[in-house]
Order: sequence, then C-alpha cells, then structure tokens
Amino acid sequence: MFEKIKTLSKDTLIYGTNTIIGRFINFLFVPLYTNIFAPGEFGIVANIYAYIAILNVFFTIGLESGYFRFAATLEVGNAKENFTHPFIGIFLNSLVLSSILFLFSKNLSWLFQVPEGRDYILKYTAIILFFDAVSIVPFAYLRLSHKPVKFVIIKLINIGVNVSLNFILILGFRWGIDAIFISNVVASVVTFLLLSPIVFKNVSFSINKNLISELLRFSLPYIPAGISSNIIQVISRPMIYLVTKDYSEVGIFQANYKLGIFMMLFVSMFEFAWRPFFMQNYKDPNAKNLFSKVLTLFTLAEAFLFIVLTLFINDIVKIKFFNKGYLIGQAYWSGLNIVPIVLFAYLIYGIYINLMPGIYIMKKTKYLSLITVVAALVNILLNLALIPLFGILGSAIASLFSYISMAIGIFLVVNKYYKIQYEYIKLLNIFISIFITIILFYYVSSFAGSGLIYFKIILFFAFITLIFIFKVIKIENVKFVVQKLFSR
Repeated sequence: MFEKIKTLSKDTLIYGTNTIIGRFINFLFVPLYTNIFAPGEFGIVANIYAYIAILNVFFTIGLESGYFRFAATLEVGNAKENFTHPFIGIFLNSLVLSSILFLFSKNLSWLFQVPEGRDYILKYTAIILFFDAVSIVPFAYLRLSHKPVKFVIIKLINIGVNVSLNFILILGFRWGIDAIFISNVVASVVTFLLLSPIVFKNVSFSINKNLISELLRFSLPYIPAGISSNIIQVISRPMIYLVTKDYSEVGIFQANYKLGIFMMLFVSMFEFAWRPFFMQNYKDPNAKNLFSKVLTLFTLAEAFLFIVLTLFINDIVKIKFFNKGYLIGQAYWSGLNIVPIVLFAYLIYGIYINLMPGIYIMKKTKYLSLITVVAALVNILLNLALIPLFGILGSAIASLFSYISMAIGIFLVVNKYYKIQYEYIKLLNIFISIFITIILFYYVSSFAGSGLIYFKIILFFAFITLIFIFKVIKIENVKFVVQKLFSR
C-alpha cells in the first residue's frame, strides 16, 4: 500500500506540472495588476473574466467531451468525421454568439455589468471567447493522439505571448486595463494559428448524421454541469457588484481570493493524478482501505498547508519585493480576512475530489450534475443573503458552503453505492486540531503586538503536537515513511 501511495505522490507532481505552471504564471499577474491598478479598475477585469468563464460553456456546448467519447472509440464515423463534426459545431455556434456579442456590445453592456463608455471591452471578450472555443477540439486532438510535447509547447507560447504583452503594454505603453484584454486577444489568435495545421489536416466535408445525433445526445447534458461548475468558481464577482454596485469591492475580493492559489495548486496537482490512480487500483482487494488511507493523508497534508498559510499570509503579503511592490497592492489589504475562508473552501474541495472513486467505479456520474447544480444554487442564494450583511466576507462564506454542499452530496451518493469505511475519527481529529489552532490564533491576535510572529511559530508547532496527541499519525509511522523514502 505504501508503494501505491508513493506512486500517487509522484504522479501528482508529474501530471499536474503543465497546468500548475500555467495557473501560477497567471497568478503572477495579480502583483502586477494590484500594484498598478486601483481596486475599481481591477474589479472591472475580474467581472469580465467571470463572465468569460461562464460563457465558455455556451460556446463549446459540451462538444469537447463528445469528441473524447467518440474519437477515442470510433464506434460511429471515421477519425476525420469525429474531428470535423465537433469542431464545426463549436465553430458555427461560437461564430454566431461572438458576432452577437461583438455587434451589439453597446446594447449588452448592462447585462455584463460593463461601465458606461467601456462597451468596447465586450468586443475584446467576443474575440477571446471565439478563438478559445475553436481551439478546444485541436487541443483535445493532441491529448488523444498522445502528443504532450506539442500540447505543452503551444500552451507555453500562449502564456509567453500573454505575459510579454501584458508587461509591454501596461508598463511600457501605459494602456491601462485595456492592455489585459488586448494581450489575451493576441495570445488566443496566435494559439489558434499554431493549431490551424491540425484543423486543415483533419477537417473533412462528409456529413455523418448518425454521428451528429450521437454527439449532441452525449454532449448537451454536460452543459448544466459545466455552467454550474463555473458559477461556483466565479459567480461571486458579478454577485458582489450586483449587490454593492462597487467595482472596488469586486477588485479587492478578486485579489485576495487569488491568494488561495497556494491551496488550489496543491489540490489541482492531486486531482490530475487521482482519477487514473483509483481507476487503475479499484479492482485491488484492498482498494477501499487504500482509498481511505489516501483521504486521511491528503486531508492531513491540506491541513498543514492551511495552517501555515492562515498563520503567515498577512506577513507574506506585506513583504516588499525589490522595493517595488507587494504580493498584492496595499489598497487591497482590507480583504485579507477572506483568505483563510478561501483556503478552507479549497481544502473542502480537495476532500470532494478524494470522494470521487465510487462515482466513477459504479458509473453514477449522472449525480455530478445534480451535485454541482445544487452547489451553484447554494452559492447564489448565500451571496444574495450574506453580501448585504458582511460584504465580500459574506461572498467568501458563500463559496465555502457551496463546496461543503458538494462534499456532502458526493459523500451521500458514494456511501450508498460504494461504501468506504473512512478513518472518521482521524479525520475528525484533524479538523479539531485545525479549529483549536485557529481559535487560539484569532483570540491572541486580537490583542497581541509585535510578538505575534513568535506566537504564530509556536502555534504551528502546537498544531503538529495536536496531530500526534490525537494519534492521527504516530512517531513510528513517521520513522517508517522516512526509512522508505531514503531506502533507495
């Protein structure tokens, strides 16, 4: 079992590297934007990108999933038809939607909460959405054809173009937030041009009505789940503006929410490796015990990361880099109180990912749509209820409870169809250790002075001590792991 868990740990690092690099580089825009733009300006950007995330689902209409399903097996149609039909479907659908958005940007600006006089931003948005959508199937083709090097190179070129233009246009030409959208437009167009040889190579002019029917029947049900999933991740930004009518609040929320990346990256890396791991091992007689151990160890790792970041995030943010600026600009520090809630939300999401095996093993994926739709509704309703009371803190709480609802939902399903005896006592003790540490931290920080940093260090070691006192892990287990790790 140890060797399997060790293998999972290695795969977590390998499979997640490409996406993690992209997400981390994207996060590096936050110091640039928040040290240059006022919260209100950054809030406009955050809002538009929230809508881009939601609209992506309408542009691709689930056809990427349909492509993977039928191109992998070729049970209906040939290889070129299986590329052509989803690609042309996305192309035509995106052309219509982006044309409407581009041509009627002035009329639609109120719907997307774009400030008066800046409706041209929706024109940039239309172009980004179109070229990102038509790149979906070519990228999927590279994945299905096992061409990871080409896939990664094109992704890195996209990132490189976007990053370079952001720095040139913002720092060199002083184009303001327009530079962010222009950079994205150019990066998206360049990416599609690099993928265009794949399109020309694989597009055919034959029409397979049976394949079209099967694609639509398989793909369209993914739309509600996709919309709900994106709502959970980004709806807070439009909701904050809807309630407060203040882009500054949106900007402050976005900057501090982004600080959750440290937990999000860890969960994302694990997620990349977890699905192939449990699908390869579910027939093992000891599989359920293995999955139970993984949940305990992963939750413990998340807990350590949560404690470190919660205790020290204020200190990390206020470190001055090269005497030029901070991790997020000073104008955004008023929102630092949402960071622990965001971190804890990602911790719960990590548990949700861990509970996935039963859903896939027992082929009950239909429940995922229901779970995400319910979570999206929870998010929207709690945002409406809590933002008037607590401001952006209420929105962070809404996100947390939407993830909690997802974890509860998936647990109820898998407990019915693929019951695993998880180490509930150990998991409970992990959370008790977290709550004791955090309660002490907030109690003492309310009146502590310059000595608070030393108290934080003491609290970190106190948390480790609690883990041993509650016997979540034992000294002999630690010795065993160390010996195994360094035995080769």
